Amino acid sequence: MTPNPPVLGSADVPADLLALAQGAARELTGRAVRAGSRVAVDPGPAGRPVDVLAWLLGADLLGAATLVVEPGWTDRERAAVLGDARPHVVVTGAPAPTTTPVVPHGDESTRFYLPTTSGSSGRPAVLVRSRASWLRSFAALGPLPGPVLVPGPLSSSLFLFGALHALWCGAELRVRPRLRAADAREVASLHVVPAMLADLLAELERTPGPCALRTVVCGGAHVGDGLRARFARVLPGAELMEYYGSAEHSLIAVRRGGPALRPVPGVEVAVRDGELWVRSPLAFDGHLRSGAVVASGSGWSTVGDRAELTDSGELVVLGRGSATISSGGRLVAAEEVESVLRGVPGVDDVLVSGTPHATLGAVVTAVVQAGSPPALRELCAAARAGLAPGKRPRRWLVTAALPRTASGKPARAAVAEQLAAGTFPAEPLR
Repeated sequence: MTPNPPVLGSADVPADLLALAQGAARELTGRAVRAGSRVAVDPGPAGRPVDVLAWLLGADLLGAATLVVEPGWTDRERAAVLGDARPHVVVTGAPAPTTTPVVPHGDESTRFYLPTTSGSSGRPAVLVRSRASWLRSFAALGPLPGPVLVPGPLSSSLFLFGALHALWCGAELRVRPRLRAADAREVASLHVVPAMLADLLAELERTPGPCALRTVVCGGAHVGDGLRARFARVLPGAELMEYYGSAEHSLIAVRRGGPALRPVPGVEVAVRDGELWVRSPLAFDGHLRSGAVVASGSGWSTVGDRAELTDSGELVVLGRGSATISSGGRLVAAEEVESVLRGVPGVDDVLVSGTPHATLGAVVTAVVQAGSPPALRELCAAARAGLAPGKRPRRWLVTAALPRTASGKPARAAVAEQLAAGTFPAEPLR
């Protein structure tokens, strides 16, 4: 039996991908990569997903950790990330495949992945993650039927997690650079963020037809009741599996068939002054700074998400504190407002931000992405039904397309900056 990359457990890896991973391991060995080394994979703007997976799985066979370079980083961001990661080698292109087995090194505590995340300063931080943290996360999410579609770049930890989870399941994996309804109709399972799910449902509403989807896995932001109801209406035979997590903590809570998000077994959560704190065996090991690991510790930590915890143990995530708008003395969680508005028919997606105001500090502003936008009265009715008065948008704009991050989420910082400058390409919604 050919040894498997350890981070995939015992699942059968497709023979062509395994041959590429073994070839990557052989090439990395020739470049002095050993257990404990760090490898940076630079896919470039047109890099093939299979090459990213091959290098990562090849490094994993050797007990080395992989950083995937984000093509959209600025020169400053790239320099900061590589300065902290201090990779021993940087690879690009495709490794040459080989069928010669490579004996795996390390155990579940071996560090295999170096995800990045933006801190409060916006400077990307490099994290260190063990195999066990994701193997346990795969098990917490559970098996998926294949084929599985992952419609985004593997430089995003969310989509990389989806791809490795599919391989862990032993399912056929299909990676695409973006989500297209035609691709989604042909698979059994799909990984998305809520903004992408809203886009997909809008397209399926516009062009009804056969759809093979049985399971949609949605993470990265809060899924509101409106979007959940829209999903049930458009895809009545499919299951919506929601999870909440972070780059630092991995999976925190999952909603699969139940009424609400519930913490993953073994993960402890607490809400202090409206902020979510987590203590988890799935958490990252620490940060890399100038090539040295700064341990994270095993205690409680937070990434600044706002949340509520019910008496029955259900978790309600309201969004990142940095996406909170201060308007007239009230704090408004932008993602909570967005989750309500995404359920309105005709809304492809929506982003909520604060527009500077002389007396209120900021006006809650909803930017709606729609080809044929709904009437303003419909959006206002949804806001009245789902939001307290102080959380309802006072300004409504419509745009043909919201700018996106690499993970498919609306580019919140870019929109806020352009709204403040009066340069965002949108029209008042009437």
